[in-house]
Amino acid sequence: MRIRWSREASDDVGRLYAFRKSFDPQAAARLVQRLLDAPIKLIDHPRLGERLHRYADREVRHLRIDDCDMWYEVEGEVIGIVRVWHSREDR
Repeated sequence: MRIRWSREASDDVGRLYAFRKSFDPQAAARLVQRLLDAPIKLIDHPRLGERLHRYADREVRHLRIDDCDMWYEVEGEVIGIVRVWHSREDR
């Protein structure tokens, strides 16, 4: 298994960092590190997160990291990180 980040997911992490940095730069850096580290455990356990049934034809799952939601898709040997949001954001 390998991890692939979508452009949107990478942009999401940057946006979350920029927002948090204005309040607490150290906490922002810690959050980014946790977000970047979280998919590593999916390599051994790709179906760890809850399946999002609204995507019935795809295997899109949800993983909670602190107060953020990470959506990822299992596609054969690739785990695609689709999007990352703060849990209070509108989607």
